[in-house]
Order: sequence, then C-alpha cells, then structure tokens
Amino acid sequence: MKFCLIVGLSLLVSCSMRVVETGFLNTATGKIPIDSMGITLIHEHMLVDFIGADSVSPARYNQEEVIAKVLPYLIEVKKYGVKTIFDCTPSYLAKDPVLLKKLSEQSGIRLVTNTGFYGAVDNKYLPDFAFTETAEQLSQRWIEEFENGIGDTGIKPGFIKISVNEESTLRGVDAKLVKAAGLTHQKTGLQIVSHTGTWATASQEVAILKEMGLDPSAFVWVHAQAEQDFQNYMIAAKLGAWISLDGIGWSVDEYVDRLLYAKEKGFLDQILISHDAGWYDPSKPNGGDFQPFTNIFEKLMPALNSKGFEEADWEMLLEENPVRAFGISN
Repeated sequence: MKFCLIVGLSLLVSCSMRVVETGFLNTATGKIPIDSMGITLIHEHMLVDFIGADSVSPARYNQEEVIAKVLPYLIEVKKYGVKTIFDCTPSYLAKDPVLLKKLSEQSGIRLVTNTGFYGAVDNKYLPDFAFTETAEQLSQRWIEEFENGIGDTGIKPGFIKISVNEESTLRGVDAKLVKAAGLTHQKTGLQIVSHTGTWATASQEVAILKEMGLDPSAFVWVHAQAEQDFQNYMIAAKLGAWISLDGIGWSVDEYVDRLLYAKEKGFLDQILISHDAGWYDPSKPNGGDFQPFTNIFEKLMPALNSKGFEEADWEMLLEENPVRAFGISN
C-alpha cells in the first residue's frame, strides 16, 4: 500500500494497494486476511499490571475505566491511517483479550493479542507451573489457545510473546520458553516475538530455534534498540531474523541513526518499528500517564524524511514488513 505524506501535518494515509499476500491474522475481533492489515504498529500496550504472576487479577481494574482512558489515544492514532495494532501485554501481566475486543469495536482499529509467557525481570511474571512443566507441556497450553481461544473468550492469539533475562548464557527456564515457542510455531505458524535486548542474548535464542530446525525468520528480536554495535544488526538480518526497534514512544533520536544504517546497508526489509507506548497501570491513579501512539508519525517521519527517507521506505516499515512477519499461511 502506498502512503501519501501531507506536508505540514505529517499525516499518513493509504493511497493505493500494491502488495498482495495470502494468509490470515488472528485479531481480537476475528480472523482477517493479511492483505487487509494496512498500516500496522507491531508493539504497543493498552493495559499492563506489574504486580506479579502471584497477584495479578482482573479484579484490580475496571474495564470501562480502562476503555475511557485508552480509547481517545486509539482514535488519535487512527487519523494517521493505522488499521492494526499488536498488543504485546503477555499472560500474567493483565493480558485481557475481551478488553481488546471492546476497544477494537469502539475504535475501528484491529487489535491483536498473544500467547506465551514472560520470563524477564527474574521470572516475576511466570506462574509456578512454568518452572515444573516441560517445554512440550507449555507449548501445548499455547497451541490450545491458538486452536480454541484464550480461556473462555473464543479470542485467538496472533503471535507468541515470550521474554528472557539478559545473560551471557540463557538460564534453564528461559531456554525452555524459547523451545516451547519454537514448538508452538512449528504447530501453528505463529511468529515468535521475544522481549530480549542485545544480540548477545538474542543470538542464543536464534541458535536454539535453528537447532530445532526453524528458520530465523520465525523470530522477532524485540527491543533491539538496546544493541550498540550496529554490525550485529547486519548479522541478524543476514540470518533472516526480524529486528524490532520498538521504543519510539519514549524517544526518537536514537532510532534515526539505526534506521538510516538499515537503509544504507540494505536490510530495511528486516526491520519492524513501533512505540512500546500506552501502559494503563492499575496500580496508579486513573491508570497513570498514558503514552500516545503517535511519535512515529509526528516526530520520526519528519526527522528521517529530511535525511532522504521516501514513501516507499515507510510503506515497507509500516505495512509490508508486518505482513511478511506475521501472516499465517492458509
């Protein structure tokens, strides 16, 4: 899909369809053809509760209060032509598929939820059984969500969200989560999205998946903006892994050089971008300060356009790459 940039407003809207793919994506409101994803933000959060796996509960927030806070921000980003947003809040951090369905119905933006478990922050967000069950048993839980829906909601995940701790050698439970994600991908085709950080850790995850016979293109290296050695982006791209630069809601400057480097070296087609913004937090009055989903359109685009970025580059980053990364074959 081509994008029209309206000078002065930095407004992004779709103009004409160019990319045609086959396959589907699960959203909170049902399955959609992947060629209808449109402009997509691949890493955002509507609601996150950091209290821990042993205490998280839907009783800690009111859905209607969350909707009242979050909905205006979805309406705001919709004016830039955004059609699909991936909500990366994992299980045991207040993942709420029904909330996403309501927000989607009221905003007109398709929201995508996930399956998987979050191992970072010293395993604070892992349920007890994650330490005792095998990778195969964990994977079966996630496959069940793909096949029959999350809990009793009937809502199916559109990707696998895991995370690991940043260490020189992955600890046992983290490696198990990666293997469970690999097994789930083999069965479902869902993309593996792993909160990671530097390539030193991400490369270990890719190695596990390769040992299982998976292509690195099944893996999204989340928070890759933490990597300081740009040469490692080249290594990941040559392997075929997806490089996710996804904290743009909080700053812009550090992304300019990374994206210019990716374009110069010819691997912009392996890059995913998003804000990691939002964050209604039940522990704070009125959910705390909610970060908008607009920095890409209002700040990053003008900065990069002044340095030679063109419509085709934004088309690739915001539509073509998400389709290639997340579409599931029919």
